Order: sequence, then C-alpha cells, then structure tokens
Amino acid sequence: MKGLFFLGLTVSSLSWAQTQNKDSLKIKDIETVNFTRRLPVAKEIINVQKDLDSKNLGQDLPILLKNQTSIISTSDAGNGIGYTGLRIRGVSGTSINVMMNGVPYNDSESQGTFFVNVPDLTSSASQIVIQRGVGSSNNGVSAFGASINVISKDPEEKFYVKTDDSYSSFDSYKYSGEIGSGKLWKNRLSLMGRYTHISSNGYIDRASSQLHSYNFTALFEEGNTRLRLMAFGGKEKTYQAWNGINRETWETNPKFNSSGAIYDKDGNITNFYDNETDNYRQNHYQLFWEQKFNDHWNLETTLHYTKGQGYYENYKQDNKFSRYNLPDIVQGGELLQRSDFIRKKWLNNDFYGAVSTLYGKYENVDFNFGIVGNQYYGRHFGNVTGVFFPQIDEYEYYKNRSVKNEISGFAKALYRINDIEFFGDLQLRNITYNTKIIMKGDGEGADLDKKWLFFNPKAGINYKIAGGKVFFSYAHAQREPNREDLLADNNIKAEKLHDFEVGMEKQLGSLSMTANVYYMYYVNQLVLNGELNNVGAFIRTNSGESYRRGIEIGALTKLSKQWEVNGNVTFSQNRNLNFKIEKEGSIQELGNTQTSFSPNIIANLGLKFLPMKNVQLSLMNQYVGKQYLNNTEDQNLQLKDYFLTDFNAQYQFKISNNDISLKILVNNIFNKKYVNNGSVGEGEPYFFTQAGTNFMFGISWKIQ
Repeated sequence: MKGLFFLGLTVSSLSWAQTQNKDSLKIKDIETVNFTRRLPVAKEIINVQKDLDSKNLGQDLPILLKNQTSIISTSDAGNGIGYTGLRIRGVSGTSINVMMNGVPYNDSESQGTFFVNVPDLTSSASQIVIQRGVGSSNNGVSAFGASINVISKDPEEKFYVKTDDSYSSFDSYKYSGEIGSGKLWKNRLSLMGRYTHISSNGYIDRASSQLHSYNFTALFEEGNTRLRLMAFGGKEKTYQAWNGINRETWETNPKFNSSGAIYDKDGNITNFYDNETDNYRQNHYQLFWEQKFNDHWNLETTLHYTKGQGYYENYKQDNKFSRYNLPDIVQGGELLQRSDFIRKKWLNNDFYGAVSTLYGKYENVDFNFGIVGNQYYGRHFGNVTGVFFPQIDEYEYYKNRSVKNEISGFAKALYRINDIEFFGDLQLRNITYNTKIIMKGDGEGADLDKKWLFFNPKAGINYKIAGGKVFFSYAHAQREPNREDLLADNNIKAEKLHDFEVGMEKQLGSLSMTANVYYMYYVNQLVLNGELNNVGAFIRTNSGESYRRGIEIGALTKLSKQWEVNGNVTFSQNRNLNFKIEKEGSIQELGNTQTSFSPNIIANLGLKFLPMKNVQLSLMNQYVGKQYLNNTEDQNLQLKDYFLTDFNAQYQFKISNNDISLKILVNNIFNKKYVNNGSVGEGEPYFFTQAGTNFMFGISWKIQ
C-alpha cells in the first residue's frame, strides 16, 4: 500500500491550497491577505467554502486541516470532537501563533490554542491563512513553527436562513442555525447570527463532549469607512480523556479511559466518577474600523476583549486534609487525616487590547506600520468538597493571580524593481509577566516577575519568473517561555530561532506547483519531553542548540474536467544537538538526537472526481512517519508510522429558492488501528487511540 502511495505521489505530483483561483473567492479580500500573498514565505491561503465545507460536519478545525502541508492533527477523544490539536513541521501548538481576524488567540499564559472553546469555528470563517516557519510579523506575536489567521466571513448582501445538521458515529451530532439580514438602512448595514450545538460520546470511553457556540456580526459600510462588530464564543463540557493508555491496554482494550476511576483498597477499579469533566466558557468581542483615506493610505484598527472562565473537576481519593489546608477531623474518637474529595481548579481571565495597522502604497513600494497593546489578567484558584464530610463545602484552598502585558510594533515593506521584490520586516516586542501567590496551597503558583525585550528582523526577496516566482527569506524570532515552563524552572530560557526559506511557486498549464526548502536553527528551543502535567499539557524543556530542516513540495493538477489530483509531501530532519537529560541525580550526555513528535515524512495525496457539475467525490490519503515520544531516541518510546484513507462526497441541488447540500465523510475507511499522539509516564509509552472506520453524514439547507 505504501509503495503504491508514493508511486502515485511521484507520477501525479502534489497539492497546494494557495493555488486556488483567487477569482473564485466570494468574500472581500482584506489588506492583510493581499499583502500576505506576495510575501517571500511558505504559505497556504485556504478558501473555507471551497476547500473545507464538504467535510465540515462537526469536527474541530485542527482535524479539518490535517491534510494541509506539514500538519499532524490530534484528538483526545479519538474522533476529532472535543480537545484537538495540531503540529506544523513538528512544532507543537504552543509555538504556533493562532489569530482570529488578526487578534491573538493563543492563551497568554499557557500559549496553547484550545479550539474546543470555539466549536464550529470553521462555519463562521471565510479564509484561513497559514504561514509556515516564522513568516511575517503578526500583531506582535512570534511564531516558531507557523502562524494561522482565521478570517471571519462578512454578512451576505441578501437575506437568507441556513441550517447545517449532521449525525455521525459514536452518537455524535451537530445542529446549527444561521440567519443573515441582507443589506439594511440604505444598504449601509448588514447583520448575521449563528448558533451551533455539537454533542458526542467520543470514541474513547466516556470521552463525551457537549459544545455550544455562537457568532454575531454587524457590518456598517459608508463610503471609505467600514465598521464591523463581532461577538462570538462557546461553552464546552468534556469528559477528561487526557491520560492515555499503556501499550498492553492499547493492544487489549484501546478505548479504555482511566479518568474518573475509583479504586478499592486492593487497587481494583470499582466505579467511575460521572463528572470528571472540563468546563469552560469563552466569549470574544471584536470591533474593527477600516478607513480608506485615499488611494495611498488605509488604516485598520481593532479593539478586542476576551472573557474566559471555567474549571476542571476531579475525584481525588485518599488525599490528606493538609493538602487542601484543612485540619484533620476527629470522628468517633478516631483521628482522620485522609479522605476522598471533589476538587475543582478554576481559571477566570480577561484579555483585552488594541491592534492598529497602517497600510501605505506609493509607486513601487507597499508598506505596513503596526502597533499592538494587550493585557492579560488571570485568576487561578481551587476549591474542594468533602465526599464523606458535607461540612467541607466548596472550600477554597489556593489562589494566585497573573498579569501579562505586551507592547509591540512592526514595520514591513515590499519594494518592486522590475521583476524583483525586496521584503523587509522589523519587529520590537516588550513583554512583562508577573504572577503572585495570594493563598498558598498544594504547590500551586509562584511569585515571579519577568521581563523580555525582543527585536525580530526579517528580510526576503521575490524574483518573478514565467508563471510564478522564486523567493528567499531570512527571519529571526524570539519567544518567551510560558507559565508552566517558568513554574517548572524559574531559570528556563527564552527561545531563539534563525529561519531560512527558499521556495518556488510555478504554474504550468493546468499544473500548479510549489517547492520550499527550509532550515530552522534554534537556540534553547523548548521541546516536548513527552511527560504530561496535571491538566494533560506537555512539559517542555530547553534543548540547547537544535535544528529543523526539510523540503516541502505541493501541487494541484486537473487531468480532465472530471478528475483532479492534489497532494503535498514534507521530508525533514529534526535534531537536537548535544542533548542532555538529568537522570538519577546526574547529567547524561545523549549527543545528537531526533526531536520529539517530529516525523521525517508527512505526505498527503487527494483524488477528486466530478461526475457532474453538482456532485463531488474525493479520496484523501495521509502517511505520517514514526515519531519519538521524547528526545532520547528510545526505541520503546515511539509512535509507529501510519497510513490513512478518508472518503468524502457532496451532492448539491436546488429546489425553488432552496440550496441543499448532502454530505458524507467516511474517516479511516480501511479501519487502520493507529495512534497520532502519546506521552511518557514512568519511562513507559502511553498512547491516545484514534477511531477506526467511522462516518459522518450531513445536510445543509439554505433559503434565500
């Protein structure tokens, strides 16, 4: 099977999402996207309606992007609903800069991206812009593997009502309703609203999800002024599935989930706590002002505010009262020092700020000037309730708070001389982070006061060739550690990266091709050591000097009016140099080792068949090479390579003023038993099992 796959790869070439015809986009290109198209960086600009709509049936955005270049997607529940994540070029989500309409989405403290908090995000998006490598400056945030900008769609010009509904394996379903007002008030104002509910039992035992999301957009346009107000967000309740399972369990009972297990005195599981859940609500508010002053100058200014609040709940057995700052209890003349508790760890945070970018055009020069100011204020606290002692009711046993400020700015320019374009980008970031223990308990939090000042220059050149261009770019980036990094090691160092990219974009008749060679040299890269903390997040450590280098190739070709072939492949080497670990109280030199979670090969091959104008059939194949779970190259601590095939079909038709689409997605049609994520616990591998063959069926109905 694998041999045939690579034969097809060689003969048929590969794909590249950016080669989609720009004229096919029905949404208004904003200045950011237009500028990005011309940058000398590796990028993909995805038209959501054309490229993702047919398989957008309830799975999270990372799963929908899994066939893009150099991407690996993961799912805790095993079926792509609930907690999901992605890696690009082997780099974890904490080093991928994600934005919503240019506003930072990564959590300021953990730097993670939790798409479960904004379910069905894809249905409200028009374009997704992916820059691999450092790319260009994006609102002051540094990218260390890639940046992703999700651009929301505008309200449509005519009134419509739409519903998207689906049902799938594991008793999963999605219900959504959307309404657009069309043009109101002398064609100046338009409104759009959307609500979605997604429910799933998950593939893994008890890995259920109850997800709600909403999106409201108001757009006002008058002459050269454009105002857009957006309110969107979601509420999630997911049963925890972030522990993984050991090799023996994976072979005999791959759906097993240890979360919530209640044990007897002999260590046997007697029951599972029914509310071992994660609960979180996140609301985003964004106000955009776009002003065109004349043919040379445009200004885009955004005010944003994000409110997040929630907790995760655990059944804690046989814990000491002192762990929660509680006194021992005397009962029947006996001193009791241990009991069972229900523990809730809370996070209540506010993130707000402003982003402003001035776009200028003068003869052969295009330039941007941007300034950003953001503040994050987070409150961490924990409560416990006694299982057998009702007098212990929601007792708060620790509390700390964090404040993170960022002020940054950048200046970018593209200068054209005949067939050559020169690109320059200068960025300055100033970050302060202060966290303080207010009530000490259970080793939570720390008293820290950190400051960083980063200067990140970038430069590149485009050379126009017939039907395309070749480019070279260099970028220097620096990024601060996250909260968990600092709590684990107060002396942990900021990352530094030198990124070199050489690429080509070429159109040959019906064949569109790209090729990109990259070399990313890191100093103090924060790599995953394979271990998880108490909330299922990976622990990171400085690796000293390291590099990622590789070649990415992509292409799209139409064999005929009915047949289209697309694909991409990444060959890479990802190495730590002179890697060291601490073991049994001493430092061990491991030398040159492969970086964790960084396969040498990632490849995708797609085949699309259009038997008639309104019918689309697709096969999507993905191959991912083996991955190590940590940086020691221990052969016992690795994920095997895997090859997957998915089938997708869509039938579109009209009945009067009704546009109807029927969609079906069959994932893993050959029922491959595989894992795409894992961890290390006490020196042993733990796996996150993914579902075998499963289906999703949906219908979209639009009345206008």
